[in-house]
Amino acid sequence: MSKSLKIAMVGATGAVGEALLEILAERKFPFTELIPLASERSAGDMVRCGERSYTVRELSKFDFAGVDIAFFSAGGSVSAEHAPRAAAAGAVVIDNTSHFRRDVDVPLVVSEVNPEAIRNRPRGIIANPNCSTMQMLVALAPIHREYGITRINVATYQSVSGAGRSAMEELGRQTAAMLAFQDPEPQRFPVQIAFNLIPQIDDFTDNGYTKEEMKLVWETRKILGDDSIEVNPTAVRVPVFYGHSEAVHIETRDKISAAAARELLGRSPGVVVVDERIAGGYPTPVTHAAGKDPVFVGRIREDISHPRGLNLWIVSDNIRKGAALNAVQIAERVLAERD
Repeated sequence: MSKSLKIAMVGATGAVGEALLEILAERKFPFTELIPLASERSAGDMVRCGERSYTVRELSKFDFAGVDIAFFSAGGSVSAEHAPRAAAAGAVVIDNTSHFRRDVDVPLVVSEVNPEAIRNRPRGIIANPNCSTMQMLVALAPIHREYGITRINVATYQSVSGAGRSAMEELGRQTAAMLAFQDPEPQRFPVQIAFNLIPQIDDFTDNGYTKEEMKLVWETRKILGDDSIEVNPTAVRVPVFYGHSEAVHIETRDKISAAAARELLGRSPGVVVVDERIAGGYPTPVTHAAGKDPVFVGRIREDISHPRGLNLWIVSDNIRKGAALNAVQIAERVLAERD
């Protein structure tokens, strides 16, 4: 790369794109040129990054020649079509979709867990993990390194922002309708989401698990580099706008006490421990995670049913850390390669 830095952002008008623009400004990412890209429908719209406004350009007509880093956050089909041509033009692609995550020649990176994988990118593409996997592994990787995790049981409670802007709008509409004593009309979700829980995220697979649940299995093993880890996931959509929560039970090779876990996590990068045995002494998506960068961990306690079991409650903003922040942190490490 040259000392000038030209970046492109595909999906700049979406929820993740907005968060990316905000975080680039907050962290003073040193680009010299920014090109927001979207579909023909959004071309001509304006987006802001810091004090400057930028005109959105049409992705299908854009030539990536000269682009140093390209962020992709516009869906798997868009990444499948356009990310390879961006990489072929010389850009380092940081992809927020699920399209490339299982490819053996594409690194799947959590910046606090396996940043060394960034350098091995033969196709010029780096994948961002699923938001639920990401926050879970920021908390679990330090434990795995020191004590060895053999099994993970996880139930996720995922906010509607994980399904995009249309999902947030549906929750808002349905909530307003019900408060006005009107019947909600499901459109984005298969059933009512307001004042409800939906134990399905993404399509079902042949084994009865959903694709969202299987992502937790595949991605955990790839990121930690350990195919022996057993993962038993259940993914649930909840009527929360921002912030995913996870009830996590782990079994380890060597016993870890709750006190040792608190001490270890308290000095782990990207983690904030909120763990007091008082009312409110635990993290929640609204009071702690929404709009914040860290992964918050609480309710740390030893499993009374297993001699080497540990329970944790893990909360994070799925749009910020779960997508946008990690992408920017990866880009910062790519820039560090030039120094």
